[in-house]
Amino acid sequence: QMQLVESGGGLVQAGGSLRLSCAASPRTSSNFPMGWFRQSPGKEREFVAVISWGGGRIFAADSVKGRFTISRDNAKNTVYLQMNSLKPEDTAVYYCACAAPTSSWPQTTKSDYPYWGQGTQVTVSS
Repeated sequence: QMQLVESGGGLVQAGGSLRLSCAASPRTSSNFPMGWFRQSPGKEREFVAVISWGGGRIFAADSVKGRFTISRDNAKNTVYLQMNSLKPEDTAVYYCACAAPTSSWPQTTKSDYPYWGQGTQVTVSS
C-alpha cells in the first residue's frame, strides 16, 4: 500500500514563500507521475501541478504558473512544491497524490490519482 506524507505547510504573509514536501513509500512510487492538489473550505479539490516519473515533464494550473514549481528527487522518493509570491487565495490544504499507471498525461483530475496524502495546511495572510 502506497503512503504519502506531506510536510512544510504553515502560516506565511502575502508575497512570501513556502516549500512543501511529499515523502512517498514504497520506492516504486518513483515510477509514476506525482501531483499536487489543494482544497479551500467550501470548494472542490483543485489541481495544482503534476510531474512525470522522470521529472522531464511538468504541467501546472494557470493560477500558479510562474509562481509555483513542482520537482522531484526519486533517490529520496520525495516530491516538492516550491511556492513563491504567495497570495491569500492560495490558502488551502495541499495534498500530494500518486497517479495511476494507466492514466494519461497530464493527470489533472482527481480520478487519475488512486493514492493521496493526508494534506498540509497553507495559510497566507494579507
